[in-house]
Amino acid sequence: MNQTDSIAFTNLIETNKGILYAVCNNYCKDPSKREDLAQEILIQLWKSLNSWDSKFPFSTWMYRVALNVAISNYRKEKSLLTPESLDEQVIQVASENDNWIEKEEKLTQLHQLIIQLKELDRTLMLLYLEGRPYLEIALILGITETNVATKISRIKEKLKQSFSKIV
Repeated sequence: MNQTDSIAFTNLIETNKGILYAVCNNYCKDPSKREDLAQEILIQLWKSLNSWDSKFPFSTWMYRVALNVAISNYRKEKSLLTPESLDEQVIQVASENDNWIEKEEKLTQLHQLIIQLKELDRTLMLLYLEGRPYLEIALILGITETNVATKISRIKEKLKQSFSKIV
């Protein structure tokens, strides 16, 4: 790779750095480990840049690489890691009448339920909660768009049932 490639790569990463942050935040609780994971992802992105098919968005390819590295790292660590953030607007866990403390408690319980999901299901929820379109999720995970919709519906129902048992 030449300097032009290096500059183009840096620009692509800068444009899509939110993906890097989202994946690292959802697979690592410890800030120092997040930095290590981000470095591993960047190294893998650089090494495999030639495999990116420019017919598809860079962000889709980047997500796929980042998730593969994060999942591999997760398997190596063999420890349960807590996602750092959820979009409260996507999964409503608290009614409007609940006070702030109750909402926080419910979100914490929801976090615990999500981290107990299988890797694919947890990744699906990560992408879903970020508002990614089903087609993009399908491309990232290598499954059909219909399968994405079905799995998300089932996961939401499972979370709803599990949540109602603990509340």
